[in-house]
Amino acid sequence: MTRRSVLVGTGSALPVRAVSNQELSERVETSDEWIVERTGIRSRHLAGEGETTASLATDAARAALAAAGLEPKDIGLIILATCTPDQTFPASATIVQDKLGCHGGIAFDVGAVCSGFLYAVSVADAMLKTGAADRALVIGAETMSRILDWEDRTTCVLFGDGAGAIVLEARDVADDGPGILASKLHADGAHNELLYVDGGPSSTGTVGHIRMKGREVFRHAVVNLAEVLGEVLGDTGFTAEDIDWVVPHQANQRILDATARKLGLPPEKVVVTVDRHANTSAASVPLALDAAIRDGRIKQGDLVMLEAMGGGFTWGASLLRV
Repeated sequence: MTRRSVLVGTGSALPVRAVSNQELSERVETSDEWIVERTGIRSRHLAGEGETTASLATDAARAALAAAGLEPKDIGLIILATCTPDQTFPASATIVQDKLGCHGGIAFDVGAVCSGFLYAVSVADAMLKTGAADRALVIGAETMSRILDWEDRTTCVLFGDGAGAIVLEARDVADDGPGILASKLHADGAHNELLYVDGGPSSTGTVGHIRMKGREVFRHAVVNLAEVLGEVLGDTGFTAEDIDWVVPHQANQRILDATARKLGLPPEKVVVTVDRHANTSAASVPLALDAAIRDGRIKQGDLVMLEAMGGGFTWGASLLRV
């Protein structure tokens, strides 16, 4: 028997308003054809009045708890991955904790942009294994629309808002049983200027907007993601052929396709939601995971690889058996 963090529930939440490429083209100089050809995105959800990162995170958390058959009082740890918190402080995770009504446990945010959910999963896994809590809510939630420059068509068409959540429970399981098997995380601050926000409390006193050099980001993403997936497989002794599903960060259809080719993975093993969610940063992996579990693609016993890369650069992957 071995101590593992086992996935027991997933949930997600999207803003009410869905915005198609056609509707976006009425606001920005672009077209549906231009966006689809370059990104695979066809629509995205944008937060409206009263919808915030914390409110979406709370809705996703409630859905994950319901799927797990648990109550908020059963949760001792909440980790929220986000780069668009409701406030500079306190952590948005504490807002979620209060809204859920599970006071007194551990709650904090993790900031690693698009890789944030993978970072949060790894931290939660370590804390559960050491007994800091018995169960954890791990959430990725973003309102990226609030930091977009709507005059910059190269970035504003790429992003959307949303939240995804999972419940992890510490259990003693057989070696071939469920749970998180391995995780690998990386960062390289040398590439800050390729994908960043041009503001912050300490530097400009403003929120700022997303700035990105897309071509360079694409090149790094394909190389880094393929390498980190290989590292996780090497640590666990599995091969790419053993993986039932890959749930990647939903940044761009071209990145998804190129990464799959580099690893020799068939495209039908890759969960894709970028077409309807766009890039929701830290929310994209849990949103896609929840979608694939709820529609029946991912089943109990499946071997699932989660992976993401984002600004920083940060990148990582986790392998789990559902």
